[in-house]
Amino acid sequence: MIVVVGIGADGMSGLSTASRTELSRATVVYGSPRQLDLLDDSVSARRRAWPTPLLPALRALLDDAYEGHDVHVVASGDPLLHGIGNTLIRMYGSERVAVLPHVSSVTLACARVGWAVQDTEIISLVTAPAHTAVRRGGQAVVLSRDADSPAALARLLAETGRGDSELTVLEQLGGPLERRRSATAREWAGRPPQDVDKLNVMAVRYLPDERVAHALPDDVFAHDGQITKQSVRAVTLAALGPRPGEVLWDVGSGSGSIAVEWCRSASGCAAVAFERDAARRARVERNAVAFGVAVDVRGAAPAHFDGAPEPSAVFVGGGLTQPGVLEGCFDHLPVGGRLVANVVTVESEAVVSQWYSRLGGTLRRFQHYHGEPVGGFTGFRPAMPVTQWVVSKP
Repeated sequence: MIVVVGIGADGMSGLSTASRTELSRATVVYGSPRQLDLLDDSVSARRRAWPTPLLPALRALLDDAYEGHDVHVVASGDPLLHGIGNTLIRMYGSERVAVLPHVSSVTLACARVGWAVQDTEIISLVTAPAHTAVRRGGQAVVLSRDADSPAALARLLAETGRGDSELTVLEQLGGPLERRRSATAREWAGRPPQDVDKLNVMAVRYLPDERVAHALPDDVFAHDGQITKQSVRAVTLAALGPRPGEVLWDVGSGSGSIAVEWCRSASGCAAVAFERDAARRARVERNAVAFGVAVDVRGAAPAHFDGAPEPSAVFVGGGLTQPGVLEGCFDHLPVGGRLVANVVTVESEAVVSQWYSRLGGTLRRFQHYHGEPVGGFTGFRPAMPVTQWVVSKP
C-alpha cells in the first residue's frame, strides 16, 4: 500500500491523529525536501527526497521501495488537489493508494479572503504557462509555480486589459510565517515585490467582469477578417460537441476563434491550431493569451500534424483543397472522432461533396443576413453562405 499524507506549512502540529499514526509506523517516507523538513523526531523512517525530474522515475522508485512494506509519501496540503495523490492513483489504482488529506491551500485562501469555495475557480500554474490563469471575469485561487508567478500573472492581466483585477498573494498559508499582500494587477506588475515566498497562492478577482459563456462577438478577437463569424461559430461549436478534457485540431485556424471557444467550453479542453501564415499564427497566440486558454500553435497542415496530441475532434476552416489535408485529418482522428468542415467556395464544396458521398454524415448550408442602412431605411444584405459537413470517423 502507498499511503499519501498531506501536510501543511504548520508541519506536524497541524496533522490529525490518523496522519501522525501513519507517519510514526512508516519505514520509508518520500517527499520534496521542503515537506520532509517539516517532519519531527517522532517520524523515524528513512527520508527520501524526490528526484528531478520526478515522473520518469516515479514507478521504478516506488516499485523498488515496496519490498513487502507500505510506502509513505508526504505531500503539500490536499494531495488530491493538483497533487501527487492523483498521479499515484492513476499509476497504481485507488485500491493500492490511501490518501490522508490536510486542509488544502485553496480552502485556506478562500477563508482568508472570505470567498465561498464553490464559487471559486481553481487554476494551477505548477506545470502550465502563466497565461492560462487569465480570465475575463469571476474569481479564482491560482496555485503558483514559484516566487515569480504573481508578477508574471500580474503583467499578463495588465497587458490584456485586466489591470484593475484585484490580486491577493498569500504566502506560507497556515504556517507561522504566513503573509498576505494585496494590490491591483497593474500595481503589482509595475512594482513587483522582490521577497515573495516560493510557497504562495494567489486569490484573483478578475476585473472588469466581461464573462460571456460562448459565441463571443467577433470584435473581441484579434483578426484580419479571416475569422469564423459569431453566428457560424455558434453552430460550429454545437456540431463539434466539446467534452471535458478533449483535444481539438483547428486546421486553417485563421484567428483561432474556434480553438479559443473550444477551450473555453468545457474543463480541461485544449486545442492545436494549424496555420500556414506567420502573422495569423501570432494572432492565434495573442488570442489564446487574452482568453487564458491552452492552444498549441503550429505551422501549415498537413506537414505539421506529426507529433501533435491525438485529437478528439477536428475542425477544418481553411486549406481544405490542399493535397492531403482531409486524408491527414482522418489518419490522425481516432475511430468515433468527429470532423466538422466549413467551406464557402465551389472548389471546397466539390471536395466535401466527394467525401460526403463516401462517408456520409450530415451536410448543411447556412445563409444569414445582416440589417444595413439603405438610404433612410434598413435592408438585409446576405453574407456568404457556409456549407458544413459533419461526420464521425467510422
